[in-house]
Amino acid sequence: MRLKSHVDCKGRYLSGNFAPIQRVQPLVACPYTGTIPFDLAGGEYVRNGGNPVANETLGRDAHWFDGDGMLTGVAFPLGGEKGEIRPRFVNQYILTDVFISTVTSPAITTPLLPSIATLVNPLSSLVTIFLRILRTLLLVFLSHLPGSRRGIKKISVANTALVYHDGRALATCESGPPMRIALPNLETVGWYNGEKCEGEPCAVGGPGFGGKGPLSFFREWTTAHPRVDPKTKELLLFHSTFVPPYVHYSIVSPLDVRTASDGSSSSSRFHNAAVPGIRSAKMMHDFGVSKSHTMIMDLPLSLDPLNLAKNKPVVAYDPTGRSRFGVFPRYNPEKVRWFETRACCIFHTANSWDSVTVDSTTGREHIESVNTLACRLTSASLVFSAGALAAPVVTEAVPDHEREEEQCRLYYYNFCLGSQDRSEIRHQWALSAIPFEFPSLRDSSSMSFAKYVYGCSVSDSSFGAALGRAVKMNALVKMDVEVLVEQGKSDPPTAISGCVDKRKVDEIVNSKNADDPIKVFKMPEGWYAQECSFIARQNGISEDDGWLLSYVFDESQLQHDGECQPGARSELWIINAKSMDEVVAKIQLPQRVPYGLHGNWFSKEDVQNQRPIERLRSLPSGEKAGPTSSLLWQAWMAVRRAVEISLA
Repeated sequence: MRLKSHVDCKGRYLSGNFAPIQRVQPLVACPYTGTIPFDLAGGEYVRNGGNPVANETLGRDAHWFDGDGMLTGVAFPLGGEKGEIRPRFVNQYILTDVFISTVTSPAITTPLLPSIATLVNPLSSLVTIFLRILRTLLLVFLSHLPGSRRGIKKISVANTALVYHDGRALATCESGPPMRIALPNLETVGWYNGEKCEGEPCAVGGPGFGGKGPLSFFREWTTAHPRVDPKTKELLLFHSTFVPPYVHYSIVSPLDVRTASDGSSSSSRFHNAAVPGIRSAKMMHDFGVSKSHTMIMDLPLSLDPLNLAKNKPVVAYDPTGRSRFGVFPRYNPEKVRWFETRACCIFHTANSWDSVTVDSTTGREHIESVNTLACRLTSASLVFSAGALAAPVVTEAVPDHEREEEQCRLYYYNFCLGSQDRSEIRHQWALSAIPFEFPSLRDSSSMSFAKYVYGCSVSDSSFGAALGRAVKMNALVKMDVEVLVEQGKSDPPTAISGCVDKRKVDEIVNSKNADDPIKVFKMPEGWYAQECSFIARQNGISEDDGWLLSYVFDESQLQHDGECQPGARSELWIINAKSMDEVVAKIQLPQRVPYGLHGNWFSKEDVQNQRPIERLRSLPSGEKAGPTSSLLWQAWMAVRRAVEISLA
């Protein structure tokens, strides 16, 4: 009989360098080796990720996407007589309603919200899911009763990504609106609804993303990946809900655009415009935006409580379904056109841009098509693997010609807008056969054609092999999109399943071709990277002239039981993004950084131009005031604690 290991009991996404940490630190100086580029001076790199504060119960359901949001940053202030860069490390929990309620309720030993692993597990019974959701509702209700230090008004844990818009650094998650963060100390300011932000002076405005009415709570749920137009500075977002029309769409203009000549401030361009054509509630994580068009994805991955009535998990994937891409003019979502193709999953898009033709007679420009680069998965296996679950066996009859190997690759899509009679995907194929996720590019090139895209990969022969364990990334990749797309157009691969470049990671690493359109920075043995961010060199000579920043970890610091040594530490590496073969600086951090989700670079100008803050969120200093001498009050508090313990 095989005894369960320590990792088995805790789950692979609660062990090793996936395990949460409880230590938070203010800005503290870090030693480093190499030369830190002066382009980083005054800026800050920040990474978001789930870090469950209530984590005492072994064997509980856990998913990589779960957990309270924790920000980990390295700031690059100038100091000393010579004005050199002195990197400083900081990490802080995001003080959401859920986090504050959890840490002020000592009886709570497991996360307040149901794990995504519970919702996707085909073996989770209807009763189990119902009880998990009921527990959450009861704890939310209890937080509004006497004796609570803060009521839970929003259930977002803000643990996924970061974006900067109009003087605000925002932490995001699909289950609520963005949360403003103060740089460089990473304190929590308050929820932002597109019109106003808690904690700011004169925080007045309209109802914002949620609008009004009984469904406003759901309508303010916002994509974890809002887009900021580098030219117009507009913030574009979508909101996915459980009720028709299922998807809404918002655009927030910067304040200087919204301010009239008389000094009065008008509302954003629009909030919560319906996107027609979605037939059911879906798990939607990302979307694409070009200069003129927006693209949303209606994929066969549902996120629907009504699935329970059909004896299916709340989150379910249909391999016999169709993937639909909705493309519409940026300011006219009602004019959406739908493009349909084979079932797949896409969690991240890299970039979208327009193809423009010019009428030879009138000289007018015409948007001929919209292009998108996206990380396409051939199934939803990652959703299950990230919860240490086996993917369900496909019982539906998938046609043989639509069966594909388990992969996640960078795909090129071209949506033709020329014909009004039919919606045609003119091109849809992978740029390369190697695994590719967590895409990044130069910010100033987004929404227009970008020659280079960066991302993460694994050196296993297939992405499917990586799914058999906790997915850890040991390679950073640079792709020359211009060259690969042109190769694909001149010699088209098989639609959907084909690849322009069929080499494996090691073949690319060993390539001696100086002009290779794919370059790979492979981590040393036993080291693993996280999502990288591109920072441009000032006065650089090319689009790829700059640096990649990534948190890295040496797993030789793991003990025999798979757990990290008490003094385990991570590093922040600065890599030459042009050559992809040189680490120019390594910053030694005072503690490890768990493998997390998305990061963002905030420039010196971003840090300096933040909006004024009137107050910050903080943890309550003591029990909420009550008539403590009253026998009735003491009886109520005893009942309350008993309820908390029963729900723990």
